[in-house]
Amino acid sequence: MNGLAKGQQKRELMKVSVVNERQSTLDDISLQFNINKTRDAVRPIKAIVINRITNKIKEDELALNVEFSLIPSKLSFSKINLDLYFEDQLINSTTLCIPQSTLLGDNLEFPQILDMKGIEAGNYLFRVEMYEPWSSDEKLSFEAKEIVVEYVPQNRQSQLVKVPTVKSVAGTDLTVISSVTKNIYREIDEGLKKESVSKRDEW
Repeated sequence: MNGLAKGQQKRELMKVSVVNERQSTLDDISLQFNINKTRDAVRPIKAIVINRITNKIKEDELALNVEFSLIPSKLSFSKINLDLYFEDQLINSTTLCIPQSTLLGDNLEFPQILDMKGIEAGNYLFRVEMYEPWSSDEKLSFEAKEIVVEYVPQNRQSQLVKVPTVKSVAGTDLTVISSVTKNIYREIDEGLKKESVSKRDEW
């Protein structure tokens, strides 16, 4: 009986040893190839991508338009900050509320008008930083892009200034509108105008 008990105990110890060796091997492979062993679904990576910044010089004004995308979609965001720098100096910070309307796509744009009165002719560096604000002042999903604008004033000013001011920005909640949506609104507006003219002719 003692022999049988010892044999059974020996087999159990060998089984435990084999299981431990297999687990150790799996752990080594996981570490080597950086494999996440959790079975949770992989969460999509959130990101803000600034596609491009366009500019248009007007009389004593500079129009900047920031085109950006929200990944994986706008549904992943509620608010984002947009900071505008002129020659490494912050001149405007705007918090954008991202509307969850089905009319809006994930490729969006945000225009700003700068008052350039008194700015000398020259090449100027503009930088846009976008991110999700966090309670700890941490900037999540941070993205930045720079452009150099060759500015030539159309009118000479007697008094020069070193830094432009932001004259106007699009609204911070409903103006984050894609070009596709703008076309939809334009078509609706044109349709209403045609309908109004048609009714007037009938009278």
